[in-house]
Amino acid sequence: MLAPLVNVFRIPELRNKILFTLALLIVCRMGVYVPIPGVDTKEVAASIERASRGDAGEGLGAKMIGLVDMFAGGALSRCTVFALGVMPYISASIIFQLLTTVIKPLEELSKEGEAGRKKIAQYTRYATVLLCMVQGFFVAKWIVGTGSGSFSFVKDPDFGYYLSAVFSVTAGTIFLMWIGEQITEHGIGNGISLIIMVNIIARMPTAVRDLALSKFKMHLWPDEPGKYGLIMAALLVAVYLAIIVGVVIIQQAQRRITVQQAKHTRGRRVYGGQRHYMPLRLNQAGVIPIIFAQSLLMFPGMILEAVGSAAGAGTFQKVVMKVQGQLSSGSFIYMMLYMAMIFFFCFFWTAIVFNPIKMADDMKQYGHFIPGIRPGNRTADYLEKLMTRITLAGAAFLVAIAILPQVISRIIDLGAAASLYGGTGLLIVVGVALDLVQKIESHLLMRHYGGFLKGRKIRGSRR
Repeated sequence: MLAPLVNVFRIPELRNKILFTLALLIVCRMGVYVPIPGVDTKEVAASIERASRGDAGEGLGAKMIGLVDMFAGGALSRCTVFALGVMPYISASIIFQLLTTVIKPLEELSKEGEAGRKKIAQYTRYATVLLCMVQGFFVAKWIVGTGSGSFSFVKDPDFGYYLSAVFSVTAGTIFLMWIGEQITEHGIGNGISLIIMVNIIARMPTAVRDLALSKFKMHLWPDEPGKYGLIMAALLVAVYLAIIVGVVIIQQAQRRITVQQAKHTRGRRVYGGQRHYMPLRLNQAGVIPIIFAQSLLMFPGMILEAVGSAAGAGTFQKVVMKVQGQLSSGSFIYMMLYMAMIFFFCFFWTAIVFNPIKMADDMKQYGHFIPGIRPGNRTADYLEKLMTRITLAGAAFLVAIAILPQVISRIIDLGAAASLYGGTGLLIVVGVALDLVQKIESHLLMRHYGGFLKGRKIRGSRR
């Protein structure tokens, strides 16, 4: 394992890319501690300490904030200029990817090659700025509302505060977007994905430390109720490693379809006839279905929570709060809706990014065919049927990973550390890490160095 790491730094180009990437990622983490103008940093630090002791509320609004704060690496809870992270850019990219499939001018623009992709990227940046302005206002409003009561985050929430807060978080997101593009162009790996991965990993040590201090004792089997010993800690570590191995296997899983190239004769020579494989990923949709399902399920509960609080005491308030309780995280109805929406978004997103008719037409145009399947409509039907079965298996995997933290929480109370055992964060970290290792390994193999895995290779890399 040490030999490939030494080889990484023997290649000047690869070494410079890695050091450049690390330097920019350090800048991203430094920005997490730059506060928004007008915010009292002492009160923010005191609030974070109260939340770490468990004094913070557990409403759906807090869970939504916690989800955004996870992607921002704790910047939102600290009220810093990177509070929005790169999520507005991710949202704008997803919006334009969806619009490209339904709006004809954008679809034609995407087919114009590099020039068209640059134009769509420019539109995405403009949309990112608009989303930042809107979301920045709500963040500024949330900061003022969070500091109500005996403590206050903002001493004077006037127009100047709102203006500076909106422009600060907008500039922070645009700066992160620029850093991500620089990493992609001059560094190693996808810059935006690496920023999200580093933000998620940065919160893991705190979650593990809080869990160890609050739930574990230095005994094999402690007698104190609610406390766990070293045997349970070893078991949890083994389960965590097993889950990571399972996620890696599923993330790399592919269905390889044999594709035959038609033979053609020119003069006395016969060309073509080669056989290759078309890989279809098991998890084609990535983490998008889980993010969409979580976001949509939070909104009804948040609205009911606000209506119940405003309704006052009475029968209507009891009914609203009862319905809100059924839609809260961990309830049976919530779990069923959660799983159903993950399945729906898996098929929905796969239908957007995977076009069997276009693939069949391209294969027919280049003289390729699947053995035993006629080119044209039969090939498209075969690919669609096959992708439906693969997506079903991938959706079942995403459902298992999504509900695993809640299942583990019912078995053993791990607090915030339960999120380490599945969900969006684990999928993003594993997926981005695999992509990063694949890119580094491709550089090593291109220069005739051994890769990280002797005798094996990561799916997608070429020897």
